[in-house]
Order: sequence, then structure tokens, then C-alpha cells
Amino acid sequence: MRLFFREHRSFIVFQIIQVAIVLGIIWLAGYHNYGIIGYCLFLYFVICGCYLFYKYLTRRKLYHLLSFSFTELDESLQKLDYAPLSTAVSEQLRVQYNLFQSQMLNLQNKQDEHLTFIDKWIHQMKTPISVLELIASELDEPDSSNIREEIDRLKSGLATVMYMSKLRTIKQDFHIKRVHLPSLLEEINRDNKRLFIRNNVYPKLAKDEDITIETDEKWLFFIINQLISNAIKYTAGRSKEITFSIFQQNNQAIFEIRDYGVGIPETDIKRIFTAFYTGENGRYFRESTGVGLYIVKEVITYLDHDIEVESTVGEGSTFRIIF
Repeated sequence: MRLFFREHRSFIVFQIIQVAIVLGIIWLAGYHNYGIIGYCLFLYFVICGCYLFYKYLTRRKLYHLLSFSFTELDESLQKLDYAPLSTAVSEQLRVQYNLFQSQMLNLQNKQDEHLTFIDKWIHQMKTPISVLELIASELDEPDSSNIREEIDRLKSGLATVMYMSKLRTIKQDFHIKRVHLPSLLEEINRDNKRLFIRNNVYPKLAKDEDITIETDEKWLFFIINQLISNAIKYTAGRSKEITFSIFQQNNQAIFEIRDYGVGIPETDIKRIFTAFYTGENGRYFRESTGVGLYIVKEVITYLDHDIEVESTVGEGSTFRIIF
């Protein structure tokens, strides 16, 4: 109704001005019969009101459609009134809907092709990496360690790309089961043994309760591994220790990792989970991509867990996963 009055506001004002002019001319012409003038005014406004009422009735669904806030695209395809304007708008919406669907399908196909290529490329890279590992095993130190370090970086980068690609099918890629948290942490630390030694940073288990949680083990492995890799990267050269804690609090299981490195500026904390955001630390650590923590946040949210961050510049950071 409001949209109808806004559309016809100028028409109503114009009619009032027109009536005033006509009455002014009649008055100046010397015709002062108030009864006849009043009856003409009444008849005029009744006819005008009936006209406006008719226009509203024949376009009521159209005005409702234009005033409605859509939550889904399909809601725009409503059956409207039979007025020519309503029919034209309905047809235009249908054409735009079909065009949009066609373009979306085209973009989806292109995206699927790109992601399929990425998946195949990741698997193809596993063979040359395995060959490089064999070559490195036959070399003497320090050449062997240097090559293994670069291989580990390649593996980490490929894993990040692979998990980023899997986010699109995250609903089909989940397998929830009971996971023993201390055992999983022990396995992750074994996998990162060379990374700890190379950076002269070592893990310390400050608090270890025997906790079993229900989650997806593969995705949780990636999440904790990502947090450990970041902790090592930002602690190396500043401290020789990162601390893990597994405990219960307020009927919740909590995994906590604390480093004693550069810390995160307060202005960056709210944005560290944004895709491709590297922040101030990214200027000094060139390997930062801003992808790892984005994936961590997306997966944790989908698993219905939670993550908290506390950090002080120059003192370190604490990441806390709440199950």
C-alpha cells in the first residue's frame, strides 16, 4: 500500500492543483453556487478515488512483490495480477531468473573443472615428491636435511590446497567417530618431529587429561597440525618451547596450544580467520598465505566446535579449541 501511494503521490497532487485552478476560474467568472460546486467536487473525488482503488486492486500482487524482501530466488517467480504492467514485470523476472540460472550453471561447471584439475594435480605431485625423498635419503648431510626441509614445505602447501579444495564437498567428506585426543596429539607431534628439530622448538604437554571426543579425525588432524605449524613458525628464534594442554572445563573438552613467539597485533585478531588475510605478521613471514586459519575456522564451525584466540605482541599467542 505504501509503494502504491508513493507511486501515485504526484498524480494526487496534480489532481488537487487542477481542481483548485478550475474552481478559481469558476469563482472569478462570478459563479458562486456553493451547492453545485460542492457536488461537483464530491463527484470528482469519488470518481478519482474509484480509479485509484481499481488501479490498486489490479496491481496489488505486483506492489506486494516489489515490497517483499526475498530470502530465496524462487520467491520472485510469483503469479501476479493480469494487468499489462504486472504481466510484463512477471515475464521480465522469469527471463532474468532463467538467465541467472544459466550463468550460475556455467560458472559452476567452470569451477568444477578447475577443482577437478587441482585435485588431479595434487595427486600427480605425490610421485615427484616421493622421488625427491628417495634422492634425499641417499645424500649426505647437510644436503639431505636441506632437501627434506623443502620437501616438507611442498607437502604442507599441497595439503593446504587439498583441504581448501575439499571444503566444497565438506558435507560428503565427514565421518564422525570417537577420537582419543591425547593419542591424536601424539601422532601429530611425531609427524612434525623434523619440523620441531629443524626450528629448535620443542613441544611440552602442560596438562593432559584422558579425554575422548566425537569429531572427524581427519579434519581435526589438519586443524591441530595447522595450529602447530603456525606456532612453530612464529616461535622459531624467539623461544624453544610451545605448550599443549588437554583438559575439561564447564563440561567441555578443551585443547589449547600456546606459543611464545611474535604474537598477533590486536587490530589483526578479528581478521585472522578471513580468507587470504595475512595481517602485519605476513609482511615479515613471507610464507604466510592467509588460507590455513580460514580453513580451520570453516571446519570448526561446521563441526559445531568453537575456537578462541588470545595474543599479546612480543609474548605469544594461545589458540583454544572447545569441543
